[in-house]
Amino acid sequence: MTVPAAGAADREVPDVFDPRGYADGLPHAAYRLLRDRYPVAWQEEHEVLGWPAGPGFWAVTRHEDVVRVLKDARTFSSHLGATQIRDPDPADLPFIRRMMLNQDPPDHGRLRRSVSRAFTPRQVDRFGTVVRERARGLLTAAVATARAGNGVGDLVTAVTDDFALLNLADLLGVPAAERELLLDWTRRVIGYQDPDESGPPASGPDGRPANPRSPAMLQDMFGFARELAAHKRRYPGDDVMTVLASDPELATPELEMFFFLLTIAGNDTVRSAAPGGLLALARHPDAYRRLRTGAVGTATAVEELLRWHPPVLSFRRTTAHDTELAGRPLRAGDKVVVFHGSANFDERVFTAPHRLDLARSANPHVSFGDGPHVCLGAHLARLQLRVLYEETCRLLPALAVAGPPRRLVSNFIHGLKSLPLRLVDVPPGE
Repeated sequence: MTVPAAGAADREVPDVFDPRGYADGLPHAAYRLLRDRYPVAWQEEHEVLGWPAGPGFWAVTRHEDVVRVLKDARTFSSHLGATQIRDPDPADLPFIRRMMLNQDPPDHGRLRRSVSRAFTPRQVDRFGTVVRERARGLLTAAVATARAGNGVGDLVTAVTDDFALLNLADLLGVPAAERELLLDWTRRVIGYQDPDESGPPASGPDGRPANPRSPAMLQDMFGFARELAAHKRRYPGDDVMTVLASDPELATPELEMFFFLLTIAGNDTVRSAAPGGLLALARHPDAYRRLRTGAVGTATAVEELLRWHPPVLSFRRTTAHDTELAGRPLRAGDKVVVFHGSANFDERVFTAPHRLDLARSANPHVSFGDGPHVCLGAHLARLQLRVLYEETCRLLPALAVAGPPRRLVSNFIHGLKSLPLRLVDVPPGE
């Protein structure tokens, strides 16, 4: 692996690795400095939050370079070192490589085609109807609760967490009594850097925190996936797990990994993007007014809100051979990490990127990735977000932030743990 020599210039390279640096939102000043002066910059993986130090990586922050890395799977591999910043335990790597996300073409394409067959037009149409009813019900209940109190509601706990979770459970065909398991697994895997989300850390044999994506830590999820698949073979339904369970080309380990991927990515993409979009609208009342009055279309607005608040902050690749990126020589085996939030605000691509423009027509954001690993469920995520924003506009004449939002401590997911908004005006004395 390439390790750059230390020098005076290196000392001004900002740290965009530390998960705590995202607790106040995207580090735009750091991103801008990196894009302008160090578009492929060396980052130390220091020990943080009890997690051990790593070998370091190259941070890629310009849109053009991010897209190149994501599209060029022959040079920048998902398979060699998987897709998370921290290196997995070498003993776990063969297991982690079973997941479609951590594979390169052509193996990746075979599995992607298998799961694509689960999203039939009939199922998507049915899903859209259920999603709208759910959004309307959750928002109506949140408004009623706010009206009975001080007029303020936490949109994360009252609406968006349940919205994402229940939609995913319907899509997978998970029984109602088991749905909270999906949220528990998501918090364990996605929120492992945040004490509020992860709970007490589990330790490995060496006393260090156990990797939440390791085989040992996922056995309960995989056991549930096998039981659910067996149930769907006996009692098929109109859901994704029924389709996957009946696919003769899908081996049991592959099915388990699909369940993991759909549970985690399928839940947290919407769970993170939805409150981020609502926060942006609350902070830009003129934009929200234009959306409510139909001056801008919801589908176009969804793309701008995704650009503004990408649900995923970073993804890792590993160089398969010696190459060059933005003039920086890279060696085979180097760890390369793309930063979606930086690419989405690159002035070289987006005019006035720090202006929320819901009518932005050329909007090549990378919030759902690019290339062979572009998000498989992006169309379903867009559907959910569009419906949620439409129902919000219908029920809430105005949005106003009623307190500081609380953000997930993570360098991977751009999540919100709390979003207090004023939903109704309560007269004094009530």
